[in-house]
Amino acid sequence: MHTFHIPVLGLSYSVDTPLKVARFGISSVVSIIEDDLVEQMRAYHAQQNDEPYMAITVKEEDYRARRITAYLNLMHKLVQDQVEVLRSLPFGEQNDLDTYFELLPSDDEHSITYKRMLVMPPGAARLSLEQQLRTAIVPGSIDVNIMAKVDNLNYSADGKPLPVEYSDALSAFRGYALSDLHSSVVLSAGYNPRLYSYVEQFADFFPDAEGSLKKRLILKVSDYRSALIQGKIMAKKGIWISEFRIESGLNCGGHAFATDGLLLGPILEEFREKREALVAELFALCNTAQVSKGINPFPQVPKVRITVQGGIGTANEDEFLREYYELDCTGWGSPFLLVPEATNVDSTTLHQLATAEKEDYFLSNASPLGVPFNNFRPSSSEQQRMERVQKGRPGSPCYKKFLATNTEFTTTPICTGSRQYQDLKINQLKAQDLPPEEYQASLSRIVEKDCLCEGLTAAALLKDGLPPSHNLTAVTICPGPNLAYFSGVFSLREMVDHIYGRTNILNALPRPNMFVNELALYVDYLKKEIGKCTQNITTKQESFFNTFRANLAIGINYYKALLPELKKESERYLASMLDELTSYQAALENLHFSEPVVH
Repeated sequence: MHTFHIPVLGLSYSVDTPLKVARFGISSVVSIIEDDLVEQMRAYHAQQNDEPYMAITVKEEDYRARRITAYLNLMHKLVQDQVEVLRSLPFGEQNDLDTYFELLPSDDEHSITYKRMLVMPPGAARLSLEQQLRTAIVPGSIDVNIMAKVDNLNYSADGKPLPVEYSDALSAFRGYALSDLHSSVVLSAGYNPRLYSYVEQFADFFPDAEGSLKKRLILKVSDYRSALIQGKIMAKKGIWISEFRIESGLNCGGHAFATDGLLLGPILEEFREKREALVAELFALCNTAQVSKGINPFPQVPKVRITVQGGIGTANEDEFLREYYELDCTGWGSPFLLVPEATNVDSTTLHQLATAEKEDYFLSNASPLGVPFNNFRPSSSEQQRMERVQKGRPGSPCYKKFLATNTEFTTTPICTGSRQYQDLKINQLKAQDLPPEEYQASLSRIVEKDCLCEGLTAAALLKDGLPPSHNLTAVTICPGPNLAYFSGVFSLREMVDHIYGRTNILNALPRPNMFVNELALYVDYLKKEIGKCTQNITTKQESFFNTFRANLAIGINYYKALLPELKKESERYLASMLDELTSYQAALENLHFSEPVVH
């Protein structure tokens, strides 16, 4: 019903968002990788809604998948109950039923019908329209997210390795696949052959006799090439990709997967130009595979949605993306962190976000995954990390081990954000007897890693008055840099009205176009990568820098040519955008680096 969705927000910020917004037709994405949090939220919402609850403990067989299934089933039931209650409400009393239709896009046919019905006198004609509107109500989708690369193998209580299907990602996927949901799972953060093959084991991802899918697959991708490669891998298994969710490499929240300088505009242009060819190629491969498996193939080409998220800030930008690039939907993530009706942010962190400065948002190396991570300087987790360093006790206790992948010092993988790893790494560093400046730089890189497993779950527990895991209350939050242009705390209605252009809640900070903002982030990223090369660069590095710079140059020229298509923007806006593009073009041309040293 809506032209936007709320993407996954950390581990806990959107963990129960469907219970807050789905009854209004708004789709959202839940992270299901952290089963302890999932179990705590199931207990909490069961109690809040007088639903039966029986704990699933870590001593039980397949507890991780079962916890996830049970929580998703509870959310599914509660949302269905909410919608039934909503349908039974009277119109015209400013209740949830009215809110449902008032939140819709102003040009939506049901919104128009609703407004027409409200001014009608009582009688049969009005009752007929009321019934028509009640029937039209559809809840938002309860989608889930799995980071494909977070897939450690697990062990039994006696320390024996469990079969591969009990790994983090596979057990989470199984938990979703066995749930009652009729929705989608978003696979993000790269290709995982083990996980991708596992999808074939669940019938809900194959078409039924009518060609319908009970559960759908969404791939989060950075560019067209990634979509084509991964789409073909799944199509050859008979699995249809129902949506390619394109995300800006740097202008997004959470982990930032920087491309080789490929900017969002040219990426979307390639999807627009090649969309039909992509769908045709995948459909042929998928149907062939389904026939070979003895499965009824799709009777006709199923829909493939193309969506985008990352850094969208105005109704004009949102509309342009959907109309010019023929996209099906947009994702608005970080701004919803300022909407308590939709997400879980504890009061302290919410106040920090509401009053933050632009400099408070920064791209860090805090993630143990070794991927750049959008961070927030005032957060209690960042303060805690620095205090631990100052006390000579860097690193975190590591209980959950979702990001324990390093075997540099141990046979069993440990996390680079853990105290154990950082102690070992610092001792190794001390033994090298480096010059003071070099030592300090290396030390900073070690202690910059932080615990995300605990920090990204704390906010929801604090907000709901639940006991934080292991008494660790420090909050990690990872908004995208676009949040710098929003200040304050907003209602759900205010945020949705902003998305649809019915109001404007941006702060007074001058805000460039989203494409320019992303370009600025990429230019800054390139400068920092070059700056890390304190000595002569290698041939490989030179090739990377040149490719990166060339792609940025192509993107700038593309945006210059695109300016006439931004028909809803003022002449002053377009002139400013052109000046900004020209400025970054000059900055790129003036970037220099040392002669390569062949290795």
